[in-house]
Amino acid sequence: MDEKGLAYKRQVNYYETDKMGIVHHSNYIRFFEEARIDFLDKIGLNYKKIEDMGLIMPVLGVECKYIKPLHFSEDFYVNSRVAKYNGMKLTVEYEIYNRDEELVTTGRSEHCLLDKDLKPVNIKRNYPDIYNKLKELVEDR
Repeated sequence: MDEKGLAYKRQVNYYETDKMGIVHHSNYIRFFEEARIDFLDKIGLNYKKIEDMGLIMPVLGVECKYIKPLHFSEDFYVNSRVAKYNGMKLTVEYEIYNRDEELVTTGRSEHCLLDKDLKPVNIKRNYPDIYNKLKELVEDR
């Protein structure tokens, strides 16, 4: 359950399902991305503004565990949280719940923070507001 109002909520679209009428497995990774962008925005780290500052956050890896399927038109929500952050790498964990509050999928994604030339950036020194916000999220757990 999302107690802080940070959950990303939406409904399954028809085009996201497969011939069996369930969400195709690849779409859960998209749900993670949508939820991550929404989460960052809700905590004051709008992704567009981050990119406008000259930073990018490429994906280093993604994991997904499928527990129960979602179906067309089914409401669901995604809880996201920063699990790890060391100033360079960021790990976000996800839990997807169906309308009955049943856990249907878990996952995580790893990212790094780079400049637009794909070079590592010292976030703590160059962007202390971003560094402190992400570090605070890990320490609050």
